[in-house]
Parts: sequence; C-alpha cells; structure tokens
Amino acid sequence: MATGTFKAEIDFSCPICQDIFRNPVMLSCSHSFCKACLLRWWSEKKIHKCPVCKRRSSKSDPPCNLSLKNVCEAFIQEQQKASSRPEVLCSLHSEVLKFFCLDHQQPVCVVCRDSKTHSYHRFGPIDEAAEDYRRALRNLLKPLRDKLEHFHKVKLIWNDSAKLIKEQAQQTEKLIQEQFEKLHQFLEREEATRIYAVRKEEEQKSQMMKTRIEDLSREISAVEETIRATEEELRAEDVAFLHKYMTAVGRIQQRPLPDDPQLESGALVDVAKHLGNLSFKVWNKMKHKVSYSPVILDLNTAEPNLRLSPDLTVVIHQGKKCRAPKNPERFEDYFTVLGSEGFDSGTHSWIVDVGNNADWAVGVIGESVQRMAEIQTGYWRVQRNVSSNHHSCVLMLHCVS
Repeated sequence: MATGTFKAEIDFSCPICQDIFRNPVMLSCSHSFCKACLLRWWSEKKIHKCPVCKRRSSKSDPPCNLSLKNVCEAFIQEQQKASSRPEVLCSLHSEVLKFFCLDHQQPVCVVCRDSKTHSYHRFGPIDEAAEDYRRALRNLLKPLRDKLEHFHKVKLIWNDSAKLIKEQAQQTEKLIQEQFEKLHQFLEREEATRIYAVRKEEEQKSQMMKTRIEDLSREISAVEETIRATEEELRAEDVAFLHKYMTAVGRIQQRPLPDDPQLESGALVDVAKHLGNLSFKVWNKMKHKVSYSPVILDLNTAEPNLRLSPDLTVVIHQGKKCRAPKNPERFEDYFTVLGSEGFDSGTHSWIVDVGNNADWAVGVIGESVQRMAEIQTGYWRVQRNVSSNHHSCVLMLHCVS
C-alpha cells in the first residue's frame, strides 16, 4: 500500500521540492509551486521565470492557488483517515477481503477463493490489483491531462490575440484620425466611414475571439470535471475504487480527446485594408495633397524582429522581438514581411529605398509558402551582401522554382 500512496502523492507534488504542496501559488503560465520553494528559487535568479516552462513572471508575489491548496489539504486528511480505517469484510463470509479474482474482477476473501464459485480462477493480492488498475486508469488519464495543459496554453495565446486585436484597432483608429485631420472639414464623412469599418471589424473579430475563448473554456471545464471526478475515485479505498473502476474508465472513454484548437487565418484586424493607400483612396477629393505607395506592407505577416512605419510603407529591423501572436499569416524564422496585396500575372516594378543598409534582400514570394518552417522553394530574391574582409559587393538573383 505504501507504493500506491506514494504514486498518488505525485499528482499533488511541487515540481521544486517534490513534496506535497504547502501554501501553493500559481504563476500566469498556470504552473504551481510551494510559495517558499518558488521564492527560494527566485532568490538565486536575476529574472523571475517559471522553473518549469521558463516563461517570465510579471508578478513578484504570485497569488495563492486556493483550489490546489484545498485539494492537497484534503488529500493529506484522506491519507490520515486511511491509516486508521478498519479492514473491509466480505459480505458473504465476514472475512477480510485480501484477494482479487482476475476472472470475476472483484475482491474476495480466503473462503471465496476456495469456494466452487471461483474454482480454477486466477487471484492476486488486493493491493497489487488496486495498484495495477490505478496505474491503468492513470495511463488513460494522461492524454486528457496533456490535452488540458495544451488547451490552457492555447487559451493564453488567444487571450493575447484578443488584446492585440483591440490594440490594433485603437492604433489604426488613431492613425486614421491623424491622416484625416489633414484633409479638412469636408472629409469628415469619409473619416467616419473608415472608423466605422475599423470598429465594425473589431466588433466582429473580437466577438469571434470571445466566442472561441468561451467555447474553449467550456471544453476546459468539461475536461477538468472529468479529471476531478476520476481523481476523486482514485483516492477511494481499494474495494470502493475497484467497484467503480469500469465506470471511471467508461467516463474517460466516453469523452474522446478533442482536436487541438487552431486560430484561423484572418482572425486579426486587417490593418492594411484600413490604412493601405488611405490617402490615395480619397485622391479625387484632395489630389494635390496626397501621395500613393504601390506596396503596402501587411503588419500581420511581419516577423517579430521587424518594425513597420505607421503608414505601413517602411520596414526596419529593430534587433529585438516585439510582442506578436503566432497567427497563421506571420513569418517566424525569416526577416520577412509581405505586401498586403499580391498578384499572379502582369508586369510590376517598384523603387525600393534600402537606405545605408549594407546587407539587404528584396523579392517576391508565393502566398502558399510555409510561414513557420524553412522556406526552400517558391520565391525570387535580389540580394546584396557586403564582405567585411574584402569590402566587395555581390548582386545576386536567387530563383527557386
């Protein structure tokens, strides 16, 4: 029985001290630790990061994980009660239930074992049987736990995306207002129309993200309830646990693992649509005050190290990653940003100002290329490299079909 108790304690153990949680606190990444263990860990570090996933913590005094604290205290009390419980007797012979019939899948006493009912049956010690079935149930529970942890991570990403949608909408609205201020009073109607479009898209996409987060929250709650009910049965006595084992297995099997939630393309505010060539679109009213840029960059495709100008016509490598969600349109491993509009035919030309940059590359790329993997095909590129040793320049046209 000591082995079974030890394995049950693993579910309630602090990742740092490996003991049952005492006064647990929870970080924003959803990992929990004993408060004393976490503070001791942080005292040796310059930056407060999660000891498990290494995500930086914004709080030096994380909140108490009250639900985990209550569960751990209840678990300790249950252990204390279990050590003082009387042994369960057979309802037929009033003997202690010491064996488990592998054929009938039920606890039996020594008299039951020798009876005709169990002739030629296979038996095992009841504590070994209970541990075997607990292990089997935990194995069934593990994919559900892993899925729940993944759901929590996805929810964090989606929460960040929901915040960014509002920030994008607010920034876009501000830039629209600044441009329209230059067009005087008769452009107020146009300005109102553009702002309405931004707010309408924000409302639609925020509602979509809210709905998805609510759906994911309901799925998380359902998975948590299944885990909670199963864990409650895992803490039961061997006999009671074995009586309810098949019910617990059925409960888990009736809840198949759902597919991983995915953020669809186009979930973010289409900033380029609202800001791209805004002045040109009202050119018929203010021709002498507007300018036109043939390429408007798509903010939602920019690699996180790149920074775009407010009018989305200039891109700068800023040397450090900005906060950007992993939306499907975004490049992850290449310093790349796309134009907001593509083409599949015709003749096109642009003048690109590369400033004083020694190394640069500009070209065209297929919309279907993988954004979060190595790009080996599907692009044309003109590139300039300057060798630091010989100060020579190379102009290269790189074509991969």
